[in-house]
Amino acid sequence: MFSDPVEEPVAAGSLSVYFMERLSEHARQLSPPPHEDTCWYIGSMLERFGRSDALFAYADGHYQLRPLALLYGDAREASNEHQRCMLLQQLGDMSLFLGALFPERFARRGIGQDYIAGMGGGAYDYLAGNARRNRHIFAELAGAFHHMLQLVASACSKSRLDAGDIITLYRHWQRTGDPVAMYKLQTLGVAVCASEATH
Repeated sequence: MFSDPVEEPVAAGSLSVYFMERLSEHARQLSPPPHEDTCWYIGSMLERFGRSDALFAYADGHYQLRPLALLYGDAREASNEHQRCMLLQQLGDMSLFLGALFPERFARRGIGQDYIAGMGGGAYDYLAGNARRNRHIFAELAGAFHHMLQLVASACSKSRLDAGDIITLYRHWQRTGDPVAMYKLQTLGVAVCASEATH
């Protein structure tokens, strides 16, 4: 039987180093593994989004998540290239973060992984050709966005799940066909077949 997850203390010098170590560990399962610079970038992004002010926008007297489509619209209407790149970086990062860690948020609204990958991958693709720096990182994030979703989801998941968590994850995968959920189930040793998903 599964036991309750045990929370491990973060022993690294900073949260970004902790995430970088977790990302590097899980990146070895990908072929080819992402570049070390990309893992550092993602680790820094995860640390940044650990602060609510970096993730949520303050509007109408409260904090809220700005929808990805509105961020995209803001980027299209940007007054200069620097502002456009900053907005697209926020769009790419939010797509990666939310798509990997909160896929159910999109699934409840009928939004699939392809929409998230289109938004995030498209934003990173633009940055790969137009950003002032880190173009090689953005190119890798754009070219392997689905794999990066899996990487972030794995690196940030609990090391052990109880039976209820696994059943909930399996039902989510059956209902949506979410590739991140399928990857998590496979890494837990749960055999899944694509024909079982009802999406």
